[in-house]
Amino acid sequence: MDSTVCDILANPQSYNGKIVRIKGIVIAGFEEFAVKGSGCNQAVNALWLAYPEGTKGKAGPAAFLGLQLAKNHPSAVTNISRPPITIDKNKDFKKFDNLLSTPAKTGGMCLGCVKFSVTATLVGRLDGAKDTGLIRDSGGKVIGLGGFGNLNRYSARLVLQSVSEISPQEIDYGKGGIPASDDTASVSRSFTPASPTADQVKRGADAFGAPGEDNGVNVGFGGANEIPKEDTAKPTTNSPDGILFNVIFDGERLKGPAMEVALSHIGTHIADIRSSASGIQNLSLYGAEFRAWQTSVLNSIAVKAKTLTLPGGYTIYSQSWSNTDLGKNANSGISGFLANWANITNPPRP
Repeated sequence: MDSTVCDILANPQSYNGKIVRIKGIVIAGFEEFAVKGSGCNQAVNALWLAYPEGTKGKAGPAAFLGLQLAKNHPSAVTNISRPPITIDKNKDFKKFDNLLSTPAKTGGMCLGCVKFSVTATLVGRLDGAKDTGLIRDSGGKVIGLGGFGNLNRYSARLVLQSVSEISPQEIDYGKGGIPASDDTASVSRSFTPASPTADQVKRGADAFGAPGEDNGVNVGFGGANEIPKEDTAKPTTNSPDGILFNVIFDGERLKGPAMEVALSHIGTHIADIRSSASGIQNLSLYGAEFRAWQTSVLNSIAVKAKTLTLPGGYTIYSQSWSNTDLGKNANSGISGFLANWANITNPPRP
C-alpha cells in the first residue's frame, strides 16, 4: 500500500506487518539509518531503515546501541512472527547502498559522515510499535521494552525489499550546518541543555565495565544495518539489572580518536539509562542525544581534535572557538544536527 512517513508515524501499529511503498529522504550517519519525514509533529520524525538479515550491504550507522530485556528480567517477552523479506539486489539497490556509504572528505574529525543523502522510492515491510525505549512504572522500575533502531526509540521500522527512483543530494560540509530554528517556547520544553559535568567522559568510558566484567554490555564490530538476529525473542544471557546493551561499532569508519569519541558517546547513553536519577533515565531521545554529544565535545578536546563535525555538516567543536563561544556554538550545532539532520524534536513537557 502507498503511504507517507508522516501517515505511518501517526499510527505505526496500524501498518504493522504490511508491505508499504513510500518516498522519502534516506540518511546514513553516526547513529542514523533512517527515512525522514517532513512536518510529522512527532518526537522522532523518521522511520528506522533495516536490510533483511544476510544482505551484507555497506550503508548504515557507524555506531549503534540496541536494548534487550535479559533472560533474568522478570517481564515476559512475546515472540513476534513476521513475514520474511527478500531484498532485490538489483542495479538500483547497489547504487543506493553505494551512495549512502560513500565517505565524505572533510578536514578534522567527522563521525560517520557520508557524502550523500538520497531521495528514493522504497518498498518494504513495515514494523510498528506502540511504545519505544524502556517502559518504566511510576517508581522508575523497567517493566517493558518497545521500538526499533538505535536506543529502540523509533516507533516504526522499514525492512527494505526494493528501491527505485534514486536521486542523490551531495551534503555541504563547508558551512558548519544550519542552526535549529528559534524555539520561542523553550521554557516549556522537556529538555534544556545544561553545561556538561566534568566527569562525563570518564562516566561514559566506565559504562563499558572493567576488563572481564560481565555487566550486560556487549560490544561487537561490523555493520548494524540488518535486522538483529534476536529481534523478537528473549536472549539466553543475563544482566545485573536485567537489561542488555548491545553495541556495534563500524571499525572501518571509526578509527583512532574517532573510536574513542564514539565510545564515550555510546557510553553516556548506557550510563544515563542506568542512572538512578529520574530526570536522566527518562530523557527524551532529543535529551539523551544532546547529553551524549556534549560528552563527545569534551572528548574531542581531550584528544586534541581540531574540529568535530557531524553528518549533514554540523560542526559542534573547533579549536578556533574561544572559551566564551564554545558552549554557545556547540549547543547550536547539536540542536541544528538533531532538528535538521536526525529529525528529532525536543517535545514539550506534558
